[in-house]
Amino acid sequence: MILKEEGEVFLSKTALIIGATGLVGGHLLELLIKCENYNKIVLLSRRPLPLADEKVQQHIVDFDQLDQYQLLFNDVDDVFCTLGTTMKKAKTKEQFVKIDFEYPLKVAKLAKQNGVQQFFIVTAMGANQHSRFFYNQVKGNVEAAIREVDLPALFIIRPSLILGERNEQRFGEDLGQKITKAFPFLFKGLLKKYQPNRAQDVAKAMINLALKDDVGTFVVDSSLIEKHKKNHNAYE
Repeated sequence: MILKEEGEVFLSKTALIIGATGLVGGHLLELLIKCENYNKIVLLSRRPLPLADEKVQQHIVDFDQLDQYQLLFNDVDDVFCTLGTTMKKAKTKEQFVKIDFEYPLKVAKLAKQNGVQQFFIVTAMGANQHSRFFYNQVKGNVEAAIREVDLPALFIIRPSLILGERNEQRFGEDLGQKITKAFPFLFKGLLKKYQPNRAQDVAKAMINLALKDDVGTFVVDSSLIEKHKKNHNAYE
């Protein structure tokens, strides 16, 4: 543990991020670097990120051979899985399933095998195994499969549309940003759960939840993301 000031104790934790090159993962990395509760951040990605920070260890991995990297999960407290793609980028259903189902499930199993205490996965508001929509069905399937892994603490993060600056255009999210700015009053009452979430707020909520060190399985929807983003200022 790190003693910050007399009477004030900060946990010294290690985080592992899968998907730090993405929108939410990028914000998560930035905030974890600033967060004094974490003294080590392990990144597993396909390509290196242009950063140099003494807290960060980057590892370029082949996601089809994740078993080869299981030692990187040693002494990790919290795993954050922000992997995700679109059908447009994946091109085939098989490739989409590999990225959004097979890889996250394998990461969860490696986390369990190595004694990781908390596992976070970002899915989607409409995640449902029985959905008629392929995207939502895959998200529901991965949630169900990871529940079966039986991790000490599992946080299923289900944002609505995720807002933020991407390197690619996504029509739905671009439209969501415009609607949110033009008609913020729409997302009240029964429609509150459909309120779009800023990528940075999703990342903040995950860190705040991780610092509580709860045990069990938790589903965090759009409205709860907005609630939990406000609970801690360790990274401000």
